[in-house]
Amino acid sequence: MFKIANRIPNPTWYGPNHSVVPPGKANPLGTRWIGLTRRGYGIHGTNSPRSIGQNASHGCIRMRKADVEELFELVKVGDEVEMVAEPTEDMAWIFGTATVLVASAE
Repeated sequence: MFKIANRIPNPTWYGPNHSVVPPGKANPLGTRWIGLTRRGYGIHGTNSPRSIGQNASHGCIRMRKADVEELFELVKVGDEVEMVAEPTEDMAWIFGTATVLVASAE
């Protein structure tokens, strides 16, 4: 189980070899970063929406821009995040083979 550690609108991406991509269209994190309690892992957008559903990440969960922006507004630091390996039929239809569930900490 993870928790949301931070929420960053328009994040800066810090990549390998000290590469830095500021907020904007070239940023691989898209417009939102929802950091998890495991450092370096999070839920974020992408600058390549066609890559969603593909094995193109280093362990993060990538979402479409509208979806991550909506989720960003619904969650807060401390909310629990559970990764579900075997989604229900409805969740598989909506999210594909991996699913993110967020439960309020209240």
